[in-house]
Amino acid sequence: MTTFSPPDFSAPRFANAPDATFVPAPADGVLPEGFFSTTNLPTYVRVGGAWCLPREPRMDSALVLDERGELWVREGRRVRAGERVAVGAAEDGREGIYVHSTAFLGDEARGEFKFMTSEVSREKPIEYAVMAQLLIEERERGGYPIWVTGPALVHSRARSDMVWFIRHGFVGALLAGNAVAVHDIEASIFGTTLGMSGSGEATTGGHGLHMRAINRVRAAGSIAEAVHRGIITDGIMHACVVHGVPFVLTGSIRDDGPLPDVITDSVAGQDAMKRHTTRATMALLIATALHAIATGNMLPAFVTDADGSLRELPTICVDSSEFVVSKLKDRGTHQAFGVVTNAQDFMHILRLYVERELDARGLPTSPDTSAVGSRARPIAATGR
Repeated sequence: MTTFSPPDFSAPRFANAPDATFVPAPADGVLPEGFFSTTNLPTYVRVGGAWCLPREPRMDSALVLDERGELWVREGRRVRAGERVAVGAAEDGREGIYVHSTAFLGDEARGEFKFMTSEVSREKPIEYAVMAQLLIEERERGGYPIWVTGPALVHSRARSDMVWFIRHGFVGALLAGNAVAVHDIEASIFGTTLGMSGSGEATTGGHGLHMRAINRVRAAGSIAEAVHRGIITDGIMHACVVHGVPFVLTGSIRDDGPLPDVITDSVAGQDAMKRHTTRATMALLIATALHAIATGNMLPAFVTDADGSLRELPTICVDSSEFVVSKLKDRGTHQAFGVVTNAQDFMHILRLYVERELDARGLPTSPDTSAVGSRARPIAATGR
């Protein structure tokens, strides 16, 4: 983790900078020419002589000043005709907009020659102790860690570890696709995932079991109702329902079924995910390329705490291939820390380190629910 270094707005180049220019949007969902396209870094906008941070920061969006003089980051499709949108291309403050690009660079800004500086490599050690500390600190401060998972987590026997993290208060929300829920529910009902037994062997007729699992949930009406009726008796989705952890399941073209809870409209799915990315104080992206990159595009690189201070948003991306983490970084989520390993090993070892750290600190395994959301300031979400 790197330390946040705030800009010195008393410096002449900031003190003498003009206010940002805002132009009315010409139509619903259409931005004015020359609009400023946002990044996920801390971005300060000068309004009425003062530098301020917009709410709901994310990349690939616009800066909108509402009727009350409050500044927001808004996706272009959300902007309505006549709303005031910031225009300009400069990011150094001379047009009233400053992107603090070196906020979290730390030693990287010095440009020193060093060996082993690539951020994604199988050869580098995995800092499980640090990740365990971060998770525990987020739980203790009442943070909102979001977990983004792929079906490999279910197939690789990491299912029980994911349930443990949910049960003990380390998961604020689960973001996944139809397949994660389907395979998890199949495991609960039939003891297989895509027809594969717990020992990794294909079962006779097992290819249809995931469809039978989907059918039972569709007959019940929802995953929650299937849990209440005793159709789903254990696993990840069962734990989410029982422990009140929200989940967002978004669809893809290849989905079977899908389950009744799956959002098949991609824009509606993004809106539903955004309700949680705007609250996120930590993100764990495990064994899923598309969902990891999608979530990274919606995440800011920083968290604003209740006292107004900023800190880097810990983002951990786990995959068996360097490609996924590199792709995530190439798409702008530069703060992501890459862990190149399989989901099963990662989940098993992370859980072990968390349990050890809890014991060393003398902390209870289960959280103090009265603290949840008490310190990290959620930024108002919109959409579904």
